[in-house]
Amino acid sequence: MKKDPIRRRHVEPRSAPEHDTDTKDGGVQSVDRAMLLIETLAEDDEGYRLTDLAIRTGLSPSTIHRLLTTLEKRRFVQFDRDQSMWHIGVQSFAVGSTFARRRNFVTQAMPYLRKLRDQTRETANLAVVDDGAMVILTRVESREIMRSVTKVGGRAPMVASGLGKAFLSTYTEEDVFAIIRREGMPRLTSKSIVRAGDLCKSLHDIRERGYSVDDEEAQVGMRCVSAVVYDDRSEPLAAISVSGKASRVPDDRLPVLGKFVQEVATEMTHALGGTMPNTAKTP
Repeated sequence: MKKDPIRRRHVEPRSAPEHDTDTKDGGVQSVDRAMLLIETLAEDDEGYRLTDLAIRTGLSPSTIHRLLTTLEKRRFVQFDRDQSMWHIGVQSFAVGSTFARRRNFVTQAMPYLRKLRDQTRETANLAVVDDGAMVILTRVESREIMRSVTKVGGRAPMVASGLGKAFLSTYTEEDVFAIIRREGMPRLTSKSIVRAGDLCKSLHDIRERGYSVDDEEAQVGMRCVSAVVYDDRSEPLAAISVSGKASRVPDDRLPVLGKFVQEVATEMTHALGGTMPNTAKTP
């Protein structure tokens, strides 16, 4: 199935060399810089000092302070005066949550995620593709003690996550290679897949068994099992997964988790009015 070309926003370096004197399109430049500051603050829950933001963004402290002061008035950022740290503000959350609300299947998906969590005792996740990466829309946390790989709203590379590989398994080889060219194959752990041939073999195996496995490829000590939810045209709509510590997800448990994830993904597909693709093999 053919996918739309994936556009990539270059983020390295974070910004071009700065001139504090605004050019004729200074208004647009200020908006771009303000968005850059919000994106940077969203990277770390601990927040950033002004000097840290200057290093991270390449903007001058005076420009950053001017922009942050304006954003603070609109509650997009907030300033901890005791620690002199800047953080994401409540208005950023309010605006960002609209993305999840627009995906009107999120609310409908929650009972199925809870069911998956209860069946497996692991964290259940729901994600979609956005600009070549997987974005976590929501999750139902395990009652076990664990550290989630990616927070809600966070992004994960398609080639290095169970959710992403589940999605990629529905793509043509041409589309997979287009994503590799645009996004690369980052080595996040020693088990990350960094060769295109190895990824293609992994995707073949996923198509055969119906679910994907992230074997500590995104984060050391964490495993993930994922399957795809389809829309009414049998196109991939989202992916769901269960994730847990590798010590709780040994090899012999993977088929069991895979079966649960597949079944719930199929149930969710039908509940959302979707259609599972015809995977029947001809003799």
